[in-house]
Amino acid sequence: MIDTLINAWKIPELRKKMTFTMLMFAVFRVGAHIPAPGIDPDVIAQMFTGELFSWMDIISGGSFKNLTVFAMGIIPYINASIIIQLLTMVVPYFEKLAKEGNEGRKKMSQYTRYGAVGLGLMQALVMSYYLNSSAAFVNGSIWSVLVCTITLTAGTAFLMWLGELITEHGIGNGISLIIFAGIASRLPGGAMTIVTYVRDPNTNVNIITALLLLAIGVLMIAGVVAVQEGQRRIPVQYAKRVIGRKVYGGQSTHIPMKINQAGVIPIIFASAILMFPSIITGFIPNNPVTDWITRVLNIRSPIYVTINALLIFLFTYFYTAATFNTADVADNMRKNGGFIPGLRPGRPTAEYLDKVLSRLTFSGATFLTLIALMPSIFQAASGMPLYFGGTSLLIAVGVALDTMKQIESHLLMRHYQGFMK
Repeated sequence: MIDTLINAWKIPELRKKMTFTMLMFAVFRVGAHIPAPGIDPDVIAQMFTGELFSWMDIISGGSFKNLTVFAMGIIPYINASIIIQLLTMVVPYFEKLAKEGNEGRKKMSQYTRYGAVGLGLMQALVMSYYLNSSAAFVNGSIWSVLVCTITLTAGTAFLMWLGELITEHGIGNGISLIIFAGIASRLPGGAMTIVTYVRDPNTNVNIITALLLLAIGVLMIAGVVAVQEGQRRIPVQYAKRVIGRKVYGGQSTHIPMKINQAGVIPIIFASAILMFPSIITGFIPNNPVTDWITRVLNIRSPIYVTINALLIFLFTYFYTAATFNTADVADNMRKNGGFIPGLRPGRPTAEYLDKVLSRLTFSGATFLTLIALMPSIFQAASGMPLYFGGTSLLIAVGVALDTMKQIESHLLMRHYQGFMK
């Protein structure tokens, strides 16, 4: 692998892309340490000490709990992207854009940017109002709320622009790489926390527990790679067609159906739904109802684990069915003269694909549930706080695989041996 990296660095174009990407990472990390204006750091340190916003803090690379200019990270953009994807399923205009090729994708990207700024503005306004009511501003006033709102929204817009620059001039998907950089930046702090717990005689954490955690992490990474890359290949045969003097078709191909067709989206949906009641209760403290909700929706609560697992299963089936339409696939195959050996084109093909997709979705949903709940179960059993959940692991491994594939393609074009030997 070292020789591969050396060969990659020798290619001027690839070296330029990698250097640009690393420089943008440096800009991101510098901004993650610039505090928002007018904030009292001591009050902020006391406010964000629980597990409620740990996932947002990991995604933002520690910016959320420190309330820097990048406190909201790229989360509004993620939410806007998910909303636009869902709109393509129910709104004919967006469905038409999705089928218009490159021009349609450009318009949808533009709508996603507008949506990200709008969602970021609303989220920043709610955060600023909450901070003002909690006396987190040095000089609490409407002006402080307005300045903080604009600053946080501008930070999200800047990260969105930074991600697009990386996509255009760097290597890999810029938005995904920014999320990856935020997650990776928390690794040293998480490792030091584990070491501190092992050395502290007042905790039940010992070296065996730490090694068990390491082994579980390695197994989870291996499982993520296997499932993310795993797919069921449905053989497809195309009939020969004579058009003029040329013969078209006659070749064999396949339909790749991934085990985890929905990706990390179901976990994000489930986390957002479970986080919403806790956020509302944060505005109404010292109330019997809110205290009960906080206790029930604790990350270590059996009720929380059960509801989270059910939501992940539900959203996995929903999102997979929405993004992979078996009827459309079967109809396109029929129009182009394709068929699955042993099956008639049309409805029988769609029913077969639907049955295969249902089985794959069950496997993918089970995998996502185990990945999402494993850290919570381990944390409840060991008492050691974990800063990396299943969502973070899925995102980090997925982005790493995609980036490696892009580097691999650059190397193969120049006859170098790549990563995927």
